[in-house]
Amino acid sequence: MDTTFDDAAVTTAAATSAASAATSTFRDARHLMEDVAERWRGSLARTETDLAALLHLNERAESERDELQSHLDQVAAARDEALSRVAERDASIERLTVELRHARDIASDALVGKAKDQLAIAGKDAQLVDLRQQLERQVATSAAESDKRLAAEMELVGATTARDNFASEIADLRARLDALSGIGAAVNTPRA
Repeated sequence: MDTTFDDAAVTTAAATSAASAATSTFRDARHLMEDVAERWRGSLARTETDLAALLHLNERAESERDELQSHLDQVAAARDEALSRVAERDASIERLTVELRHARDIASDALVGKAKDQLAIAGKDAQLVDLRQQLERQVATSAAESDKRLAAEMELVGATTARDNFASEIADLRARLDALSGIGAAVNTPRA
C-alpha cells in the first residue's frame, strides 16, 4: 500500500504543480490581456479626443466658409451694381455724343447756308471768300469753345444746357450774318 500512496502523492504533487503552472499561466495571460486592453482603451481615448478636435476644426472651417461666402455675395452684388451704373453712364454718354454731333451739324449747316445766301444776294466773290474764311474760323473757334464748354457742362449741368448754348451761339452768328448782310446791302445800294 505504500506504493499506491506514493503514486498518489506523486500524482497529486504533479497535478498540484500542473495546476499551479496553469494558474500562473492564466494569471500571465490575464495580465497580458489587461495590458493590451488598457493600451486599446488609451488609443481609443486619444482617437476620440483627436476626432473631437477635428470636428471642432471642421465646424470652424464651415463657419469661416459661410462668412467668406456671405462676403463674396456682398462683393458680387456691389460689382453688379457698379457694372449697371457704368452701363447706364456709357449709354448716357453715347446719347449725349450723338446729340452733340447732331447739334454741331445743324449749326454748321445753318451757318454755311446763311453765309451762302448772303453772298449770293451780294454777288461778290471776294466777300464770299472772306466770309467763308471768317465763317470757317468762327466755326472752328466756336466748335473748340463749344467742345470745352460742353465737356464741362455735361459733367455739371447736362446735355440740355449744352443744347441751349448751341442755340444761343447759332442765333448770335445769324445776327452777325444778318448784320453783315445789312452792311453788304447798304454798300451795294446805289446813291442818288
